[in-house]
Amino acid sequence: MTNAVSGYAGGDKKTAVYELVGTGLTGHAESVQVTFDPRQISYARILQIYFSVAHDPTQLNRQGPDSGTQYRSAIFPLDDRQAQVAKAYIAQLNQAHVFRGGIATRVEPGHAFYPAEDYHQDFLARNPGYPYIVINDLPKVADLKRLFPEQYRAAPVLVAQAHRAN
Repeated sequence: MTNAVSGYAGGDKKTAVYELVGTGLTGHAESVQVTFDPRQISYARILQIYFSVAHDPTQLNRQGPDSGTQYRSAIFPLDDRQAQVAKAYIAQLNQAHVFRGGIATRVEPGHAFYPAEDYHQDFLARNPGYPYIVINDLPKVADLKRLFPEQYRAAPVLVAQAHRAN
């Protein structure tokens, strides 16, 4: 991946503000815009990582300790091809009963992405000891390193660095 920007998708630009999104009334989901080079990693591989380590796709409107529609499991594809691939992958996972429950992840095409406030970008890198990070996110990083060592990168590409490189 060449970049990962924290932000919001699924709602209007004017309400893409953390304090408003947190109410669960804006239609947004907290999300990450992933930029990648398809010569380096496929969209299918990114989906595999997403469903394996990023979150629990069986939770409806919940991720870990957070609940509400702003924490729903959703994929916001850029085009019809990405939407078709994501839907097919979800169907395969459900058919194979990979998870104990059905997958709650929804594919929601046609929504713009709005970057979150600067203090949300690179949050883990800037706050590795923050309790939420230690409890909820560092285990996911460890899972990424264990399950996908070829995609793991010890030194992350930070949002600020990615902007300078582009």
